Amino acid sequence: MPQARYKPLVDRLAADIRSGRLLPGTRLPTHRQLAAREHLALVTATRVYAELEAMGLVSGEQGRGTFVKETALYGGREVDLQSAAADTVDLSFNYPALPGQAELLRAGLRQLATAGDLEALLRYQPHAGRLQDRAAVARHLLRRGLAVPAAQVLLVDGAQHGLATALMALLQPGDVVAVDALTYPGFKLIAQTQHLELAPVPAAGNGTDLDVLEKLCQRRKVRAIYTMPTLNNPLGWVTDAAHRQALVAIARKHGLLIIEDGAYAFLAEAAPPPLAMLAPECTVYISGFSKNVAAGLRVGFMAVPASWVDRMERVIRATIWNTAGVMTALACGWVDDGTVARLEQEKRRDARQRQRLAAEVLGPLPRVGHPGSYFVWLPLADEVRADQVAMALVRERVSVSTAQPFATSAQVPHAIRLALGSVAPDTLRLALGKVRQAIEHHTGR
Repeated sequence: MPQARYKPLVDRLAADIRSGRLLPGTRLPTHRQLAAREHLALVTATRVYAELEAMGLVSGEQGRGTFVKETALYGGREVDLQSAAADTVDLSFNYPALPGQAELLRAGLRQLATAGDLEALLRYQPHAGRLQDRAAVARHLLRRGLAVPAAQVLLVDGAQHGLATALMALLQPGDVVAVDALTYPGFKLIAQTQHLELAPVPAAGNGTDLDVLEKLCQRRKVRAIYTMPTLNNPLGWVTDAAHRQALVAIARKHGLLIIEDGAYAFLAEAAPPPLAMLAPECTVYISGFSKNVAAGLRVGFMAVPASWVDRMERVIRATIWNTAGVMTALACGWVDDGTVARLEQEKRRDARQRQRLAAEVLGPLPRVGHPGSYFVWLPLADEVRADQVAMALVRERVSVSTAQPFATSAQVPHAIRLALGSVAPDTLRLALGKVRQAIEHHTGR
């Protein structure tokens, strides 16, 4: 089809969707029907729908067809909060906070101002962080069951920067990375910017389906696996010790690098040792202080094999030069004086209370999650469209996540993820009630 006819068709359909002439949930013609109606080649009709899907206006569902999406939703983030009202309750993003943390920050800054060589924090820091700060993080990791020398700990600007550093240092464009079929959206974004190919692996029980992973590694040249064995986001699983040992065996057999994300690991007290403890020679462990302390404290850390330290440092130097000295000193001071351990204990208690509240309010709705996590996964009936439920909730001043941002395979499950940690309990109760009402309304209960 000539370019002059191709683009106007995309523009016309997009205008019909945005104006409301094509209503959300409308099933569009099949690719063959569109091709016949518009006198196109089938491949061109497929491209038209692909462009509309890239614009966030339609969604193609295997076995069901192509549907008009709610236009306030888009694939990069769960709900476009710019289109939501200012008083919208945000259940799409977790930034757990406890009462009194502002005063804790004031006290911490006052203590920092009166202790040590404050002027040193105003100068450039070593790329991987000051050794005393790396030692503090090593002590922190020991409480998670990971014994690592301070020289193998590197400080970064949050766990997201740690993930980016690992991918930039260890992988090349075109490399294949095994991931869970539902995984952290931020990792998907980094992988896309690094031009990596994600190979989805389904879940089996409380963990990655290792039989599928083994077959994938036999069939393709997989370079690495990204995994969250302790409190997976979004499903909340904690894999058992035997599963971890089996995953490590597959990684060693096929020469996989392991990228272990421990962002929420602090919420699972009795978890087995991290993969980095089982396979220290091929694992990078990444976490930070955003979830266990405060989202605005952009300090993260990596524990890596000794042979990887230099290449990680080069990436840190190329991207940020060094972490912010004041924030790093504040975070590490809180590690040493017990503040981080106390906040983690309080947040574990808080998360369990919120899970009990969610179970009470959501009642009979099917749900998946860990009793100590800050999120819950709500599978929906096959006939229920998650984007319609999410948009209905936006109109009720509640934002939630659909499965789209978490999905790494073409088949996106019908599900909603709720982040429980960002609003006051009374507000959470009201919002959860609206979630239940919206889902029950769309299922015709």
